[in-house]
Amino acid sequence: MKQPPFSSLYKNLFWVCLLLLSFSMETVASEHPVFGKARWIATEANQSATNTWLIYRKTVELTEVPTTLLANIAGDSKYWMWINDELVVFEGGLKRGPSRTGTYYDPVEIAPYLQKGENTIAILLWHFGQDGFSHYNSGKAWLLFAARSPQVEILSDGSWSCSVYDAYQSTGAPYPNYRLPESNIRFDARRAIEGWNRNGFPVHLPPAMAFDAAGKGPLGELVERPVPLWKDYGLRPYEEIRKSATQDTLFCRLPYNCHVTPYLEIEAPAGKTIHILTDNYMGGASPNVRAEYITREGRQVYESLGWMNGHEVRYIIPEGVTVVDLKYRETGFNTEFTGAFSCDDPFYNELWKRSARTLYVTMRDTYMDCPDRERAQWWGDEVNELGEAFYALSPSSHSLAVKGIHELMNWQKPDGVLFSPMPAGNWDKELPLQMLASVGWYGFYTQYYYSADSSFVPVIYDRLRHYLHMVWQVDKSGLVIERPGAWSWGDWGENVDMGVLTNCWYYLALKAEKAFATQLGKAEDVRQIEQMMYSIEKCFRTKFWTGTAYRSPGYKGETDDRAQAMAVLSGLAPQTQYPALLKVFRKEYHASPYMEKYVLEALFEMGYADFALERMKERYRKMMTYPYTTLFEGWGIGDEGFGGGTINHAWSGGPLTLLSQKVCGIHPTSPGFATFRISPQMGMLEAAQAKVDTHHGFIEVQIEKKGKRLHLKVTVPEGTTATVEFPSGRQRKLTAGHHEVTGS
Repeated sequence: MKQPPFSSLYKNLFWVCLLLLSFSMETVASEHPVFGKARWIATEANQSATNTWLIYRKTVELTEVPTTLLANIAGDSKYWMWINDELVVFEGGLKRGPSRTGTYYDPVEIAPYLQKGENTIAILLWHFGQDGFSHYNSGKAWLLFAARSPQVEILSDGSWSCSVYDAYQSTGAPYPNYRLPESNIRFDARRAIEGWNRNGFPVHLPPAMAFDAAGKGPLGELVERPVPLWKDYGLRPYEEIRKSATQDTLFCRLPYNCHVTPYLEIEAPAGKTIHILTDNYMGGASPNVRAEYITREGRQVYESLGWMNGHEVRYIIPEGVTVVDLKYRETGFNTEFTGAFSCDDPFYNELWKRSARTLYVTMRDTYMDCPDRERAQWWGDEVNELGEAFYALSPSSHSLAVKGIHELMNWQKPDGVLFSPMPAGNWDKELPLQMLASVGWYGFYTQYYYSADSSFVPVIYDRLRHYLHMVWQVDKSGLVIERPGAWSWGDWGENVDMGVLTNCWYYLALKAEKAFATQLGKAEDVRQIEQMMYSIEKCFRTKFWTGTAYRSPGYKGETDDRAQAMAVLSGLAPQTQYPALLKVFRKEYHASPYMEKYVLEALFEMGYADFALERMKERYRKMMTYPYTTLFEGWGIGDEGFGGGTINHAWSGGPLTLLSQKVCGIHPTSPGFATFRISPQMGMLEAAQAKVDTHHGFIEVQIEKKGKRLHLKVTVPEGTTATVEFPSGRQRKLTAGHHEVTGS
């Protein structure tokens, strides 16, 4: 047979090599930069049903233990991980939705849990399997795992074992309300697989099925978890346990309202059902989560892993079951209560304390409106909450608001509209005034200015600008036109003057945008924004000022206290109008606890500290008579509340901010408290003190009133400077260290 000429062989070889090289490059390029060749894994039996639980195992042989080994783990929706019989992660994973297509992953250091020889990694995965107001369902109960170093590579693939864990089941009705992606959890201990997560487990589980590569498929792009793993306070005994009159229910008191997973140890025959719920089960008039445990024969322990919250846990125990021990595990956002406030009036001390507790119980995957009815990132709530965090918590708390900022902007609609709550699979309605508050002075700008973290600003700026200038429109006079959006909502309650409020919130949004544009060097944007702000300033009083108050033309309700407050705080109301506005504030009481924060702040801004404190006490007096550690959605419970009336709504915690920021007078004058001012407004108080935790260290202020003079003890952190401003206007500059100053 005739051989092809040498040139043809060379050409063929060239194309084969090129094809192989191309394939090799494509393979390298397809490797995920974090997860490498890891694949999403699950079992063929079930990949998408609501409330699915799966168990995974992997055995790894190590000749040496690396000094460090970072495991990156992703899944829809939550997971628990054990390595060599030790619990390493308690509830890993974040509710899904950094964007409409993405999924978060956790970086976890696992080297301390490894050993020479055989190592067992065991993971329990909970797949919500449904959308909610805080979660976007991928429809896949999948897991992704990669731990890579020069010495070790552990990747999720077909070498893992995986099985549906059918001891975990759904309960019957009533179910959690539609806003929650979580289901009730029933565990049938008769189906328990004992020791599945431990070394030496003798049963061979089915091999896992490998699906899409990392970054592909229904779980989309992977985003590193931007907040720390939860703080685990460990199993603890209840404060008190009492029995019902019928002896079948145990009421187990918690030290305060918190996120808990209930634990039990019992002796029982098989087939008995124990019901577990909290006093917040019907929080906000809608059922949230509960749990059931079906016993097996003998002594047994169980911890229900889906967190619930309240002031007490209730176990309904059937006849024939003997309780050996009951405990709870508190988990929560990994931050510390490092801020503080106290004064000579116990009412304000308790109000600050309850505000801080309510703030913490509304923090987890996102800032929440409440931890029971919705667990949803309503951004109107978040604006108040992020402001409180700077005065109550350690700087580790700051990351939760930044996460929320990115999510809000990543979920922006193609037409520029913003909405919350998000991430969400069953909600996309815009509340225009909440969105203006979010992107504006009290939202995005406060987060930047108080933390000095501007990393998000260039990322979100163009989209923010699109929302303010393409979605919103102004009339010929330069005032902004009201937009109903999907829900024209300014606050709970009556007498909401939307025209005045819209222009005030829009003006404050422009003020924040101008600051960001200046920071980014966008001179033309600054010029345009200044022109728009000038137009609003010029026309606002002409259109809305009646001579005694601000009212929209055509508005028929009673004069809105919220609208007057926002006119003051936006700077659109001149000081000459303050006496008239004070009369309005003394008469009108329409704001819910959400907007009352701004009414009280306006009073401090106007210099009426006495009345600000008086009104604060009057507004919160009834709420504070209830035996709870948290604040309510409305001024009362049930018919006296709003929106269903939960008893743990951190939008009510505005007094926390104001007592530290206004009464003790601590506020930054440059980003991150590098410089700050102490300008106390003590009102009728005789003594007060506050502590604020910043990236530079603690700011501490103690104030004692002596006649008309104030005596201050001040701690200024290293690398910062402070200015003390006395009521007379006299100022004193302080450098780092401890100081005592007196003035009037």
